[in-house]
Amino acid sequence: MDIQTSSRTELIDITDRVRALVKESGIKDGICVITTRHTTGGIIVNENERGLRADILDLLEALVPENKKYAHNSIDDNADAHLRAVLLGMSETIPVEDGHLVLGTWQSIFFVELDGPRNRTVHVKIIKA
Repeated sequence: MDIQTSSRTELIDITDRVRALVKESGIKDGICVITTRHTTGGIIVNENERGLRADILDLLEALVPENKKYAHNSIDDNADAHLRAVLLGMSETIPVEDGHLVLGTWQSIFFVELDGPRNRTVHVKIIKA
């Protein structure tokens, strides 16, 4: 799936798009693997609440400040984005049961943009059990 991001850092809820792909696949039981090949983006599962989304971005800034001197910045000035991506990870695996993603009541799937705005790609693989 293609995603157009609009900010340097943002969380984009892709849950409905992933659900549609699971439904389209026709697979009743298995796993759904959501990945990104971008080294300045991540995939996470968490609650889609405005305050929490802001808190997550604030946490990333506190842990890996944007305006710190990093060795990689001599190449393309986005070391903070790479380091934040290391903390988040590039994939999530979610069970599929009876044709539906097994997510908690408040869980959503997010692509996390860390060096935007950009055009991004998220790969979704649904594997039959």
